[in-house]
Amino acid sequence: MEKAYDLVIRGGSVVDGTGAQPSEADVAIKDGAIAAVGRIAGSGADEIDARGQVVTPGFVDIHTHYDGQATWDERMQPSSWHGVTTVVMGNCGVGFAPCKAADHDRLIRLMEGVEDIPFPVLAQGLPWNWESYPDYLEGLARRRFDVDIGSQLPHAALRVFVMGERGVNREPATEADINAMAAIARRAMEAGALGFGTSRTLNHRSSDGSPIATLTAGEDELTGIALGMAAAGKGVLQVVSDFNEPAEEFAMLRRIVERSGRPLSFSLLQSPRDPEQWRLMLDWMSEAKAAGLSIRAQVATRPVGVLFGLELTVNPFSTHPSYRAISKLPLGDRVACLRDPQFRARLLGEEAESARAPGLSPARAWDRIYPMGEEPDYEPTPDHSVAAIAEARGLDPYAVALDQMLDGGQGEGRGMLYLPLLNYAQNSLDPAYRMLQHDCVVPGLSDGGAHVGMICDGSFPTTNIVHWTRDRTRGPKLSLEHMVKAQCRDTAETVGLYDRGLIAPGYRADLNVIDYARLKLKAPSVAYDLPAGGRRLVQRAEGYVATIVAGQVTYRDGEPTDALPGRLLCGAQGAPAAMAAE
Repeated sequence: MEKAYDLVIRGGSVVDGTGAQPSEADVAIKDGAIAAVGRIAGSGADEIDARGQVVTPGFVDIHTHYDGQATWDERMQPSSWHGVTTVVMGNCGVGFAPCKAADHDRLIRLMEGVEDIPFPVLAQGLPWNWESYPDYLEGLARRRFDVDIGSQLPHAALRVFVMGERGVNREPATEADINAMAAIARRAMEAGALGFGTSRTLNHRSSDGSPIATLTAGEDELTGIALGMAAAGKGVLQVVSDFNEPAEEFAMLRRIVERSGRPLSFSLLQSPRDPEQWRLMLDWMSEAKAAGLSIRAQVATRPVGVLFGLELTVNPFSTHPSYRAISKLPLGDRVACLRDPQFRARLLGEEAESARAPGLSPARAWDRIYPMGEEPDYEPTPDHSVAAIAEARGLDPYAVALDQMLDGGQGEGRGMLYLPLLNYAQNSLDPAYRMLQHDCVVPGLSDGGAHVGMICDGSFPTTNIVHWTRDRTRGPKLSLEHMVKAQCRDTAETVGLYDRGLIAPGYRADLNVIDYARLKLKAPSVAYDLPAGGRRLVQRAEGYVATIVAGQVTYRDGEPTDALPGRLLCGAQGAPAAMAAE
């Protein structure tokens, strides 16, 4: 007998993405969409007993860097381990299309420098079966994934494609250059791009140390590209900036939105350089909203920090002469050297050759560096820092750091240290709490797929649930319904995806079934599963009972199934007809 539905989720506490309080209900799915919500009489070909568990829309992560991984991998891990069912890449102006053959290595070095993805990984993994951006999308459209993927046109690739060496050297774009970029931007939006990403921060450099090509792009260039998007009638703008002159920079972004009519989002973080600047940004966004302009901020929901370890890109001894002498040895051999009393004494007696080494500069002082435990604490207090531990034990902080790397975590040289850099200027996440309550703010900046040897923030979506709605002790929490709405409906609408992020009839059947009481983050670890045997930081979670994409279960209890229903998104997606008519 034919079943009424493909899948029915029974008796869960449904947090539907609207911001409404949870309610017990069944969710029925048919042909990749939600068919009914409530008391469901008909049976499903597959059923999930969700009693005692939370049912949410699939999470929508709009700030990732899977531009390379999506060309060789089917699974957008780590994001898909964390309830994410839609990712958006092409952020920060970095990506691989459009690109002429002569510029392949140039774009690889840029991604290597900006997003810490090693050159050999990208050189071996990227098929380079495209030149134009539409060709790149066409290749992705032939692939199958465990999530839906949206792509944005990256400014650095576009600038180099049009301007060549002049673009790399950050020369001003001519009128002809701008017209050419605008035409490509229009075609990109028409071919299915969700938007356009650019970077205006000195933190983004190629692996040779040169600043990203887009750093000083003029307002005329950015406006011209935005007008090209406007000619297509679609696409969002994404910006990361240092905001060194915040009023002038924000005013420029506002003018671009005014002229083009395209929505814009930018990265907003508390900076130790100006710890209160974020308050101004919130006020300016409110003013823009009152004027009918769509400007939103993507906010990190925990400190943006780096991890140090013997397996990672940097550790506190990376520039010590003795460590440099053994740095190329296999991990086991290095661990043996570091455990040798004579070698250890010599190493601890040396000084780092870089003033930016951990423990030396104020931003990297030992009282701001913490051991990464098996149960990660992303709002740590100074009394748990390396400096505090060293003082309590009467040891040198370097000795404490070395012992943590040797014996912490899984041991055998796999321990890690954590340095919060942004969003933590006052050793508190209270600024993030305030930002997350603003109506022009969405959670973002996970950078899933990037920073494989220093940062492991693809797990942000789980932090958003665990820390902010359940476990926070150092300040007020946010409601579960608030955070679910924020990282489902709000993030989806920020990039023009109105067909997902809600549990309602007609919406895409992207869902999570979560054992809320058991949900937790595991400690970061290192895997060697990238092309060329490349290393990457990964972080898993416990408590995701099922993740569902387009009505198919892609993960059960954190493990992948054979289903790969995810596809490349072809541009913005409208709301279901039934909902649009309401």
